[in-house]
Amino acid sequence: MLLDYKKVSVYQANVPVLKDVDIQVDEGEFIYITGKVGTGKSSLLKTMYCEIDICDDDAEKAEVLGRDLKRIRRKEIPALRREMGVIFQDFQLLHDRTVENNLKLVLKATGWKDKKAISERIDEVLEAVEMPDCRKKMPSQLSGGEQQRIAIARAMLNNPKLIVADEPTAHLDSVTAANIVALLKQVAEKGTAVVISTHNNDILAQYPGKVYECAENELRIKN
Repeated sequence: MLLDYKKVSVYQANVPVLKDVDIQVDEGEFIYITGKVGTGKSSLLKTMYCEIDICDDDAEKAEVLGRDLKRIRRKEIPALRREMGVIFQDFQLLHDRTVENNLKLVLKATGWKDKKAISERIDEVLEAVEMPDCRKKMPSQLSGGEQQRIAIARAMLNNPKLIVADEPTAHLDSVTAANIVALLKQVAEKGTAVVISTHNNDILAQYPGKVYECAENELRIKN
């Protein structure tokens, strides 16, 4: 089990936004977290990569990639994040450097040293997101959908077992959004679990997966 939450409460500014959350994620699963704005979707995802702490007094179990999030130490969090891929709705690419250097930065920060291996891995992920010719481009030269594809490539660099995507289609038109979710679906089909928060119900019909809904301070499974 890559992620296992039992009776987890999620807080935002000391206010509980979700109570008694039960959710399990295994290899290759494709999971949606849905719900209206302000119902706790993003906060739940932030607990998964330790942007928001889990109160160990509330949780019966809170494990991600073998780590107990109730007791994880600050110094252990970077290692956890290196085993995950995180995709943000605002892309969070560095605009003062090329696509290639955005990706190099991640690889070097996670221990890659061999220049040839770094270059080959960048080629692989750019090919996977169908952006092989953009290595030397600046993020400002790319459309929103293209920037999100680069963000997905960045999340894939270290072959993560789990990718967490927080509203990855929020700022994209419907066609581009569908293409981004199709790409993430392909990633899941190769064995990486993908958890996506979204309020785009059209996407759910196009690319089915297991669906959870945040509503009334609860996380409910819908199918």
